[in-house]
Amino acid sequence: MQRVATWSPVGVLVLLAGLSLPAAHAAEPLPIFDAHLHYSHDAWERLPPARAVAILRQAGLRAAMVSSSSDDGTQKLYAEAPDLVLPVLRPYRTRGELGSWMHDASVVPHLQARLQKYRYVAIGEYHVYGADADLPVVRRVVELAREHGLYLHSHSDADAIERQFQQDPNARILWAHAGFDSPERVREMLRKHKNLWCDLAFRSEHASGGQVDPAWRAAFLEFPDRFLVGTDTFTPERWYYVVEHANWSRQWLADLPREVGERIAWKNGEQLFGSMRARLKGGP
Repeated sequence: MQRVATWSPVGVLVLLAGLSLPAAHAAEPLPIFDAHLHYSHDAWERLPPARAVAILRQAGLRAAMVSSSSDDGTQKLYAEAPDLVLPVLRPYRTRGELGSWMHDASVVPHLQARLQKYRYVAIGEYHVYGADADLPVVRRVVELAREHGLYLHSHSDADAIERQFQQDPNARILWAHAGFDSPERVREMLRKHKNLWCDLAFRSEHASGGQVDPAWRAAFLEFPDRFLVGTDTFTPERWYYVVEHANWSRQWLADLPREVGERIAWKNGEQLFGSMRARLKGGP
């Protein structure tokens, strides 16, 4: 005769609780560390700091690295959400300096004044290519980063990255957009420079339909600790894409081994920049 199992009320509750825990955990969105955001003058004129921060929180961001033209935008956003925003000092005082800043000696005292008044985790994002990385203004930026213990957020080709490392072999560089270079070239650069990391801002070819491209998968698996995601709000309109971009990132990150996906999503950013939060508040 077949025996029928019986369950006490307490046993049923324990079983149901055990079944519900994984479902609740799965419902929690993957945290995102966004390593590439801008809040420039045209953005704060349209999107007040409180509204911008609300978008960042809606996206489920664990942290947001923010720079701006001018730096006043970064300070406005940091004052609104010091628990969320990590300030990055951009050399540009207006958008029009993107292509001229490296030839403008007045950029240096501007940066020095801001570094004396405020605290940051990096200098950037700045645009420089090829031999321009050896110009005196850029060299001084590399020196300032070393003097203040900051990362460099460099929008550059591989040549300019090489030149900055030649100036300071111990520099710590976040390569914006992974140089818009091929995954094979990116892997070569990462093998060569242990203090080089890449953000994937404004790139989409590494994943489609929630599936990671094979060449990029090889890069992510070889260097799981060297990539970060980013939205790049280079125009005010891009701010309304932050939530969508975070959700899109979660989709393709889920196609990677869990630990790799978590590292790229937020753990790498926290490991690199999270410990600098105390400095932002005046700590050691």
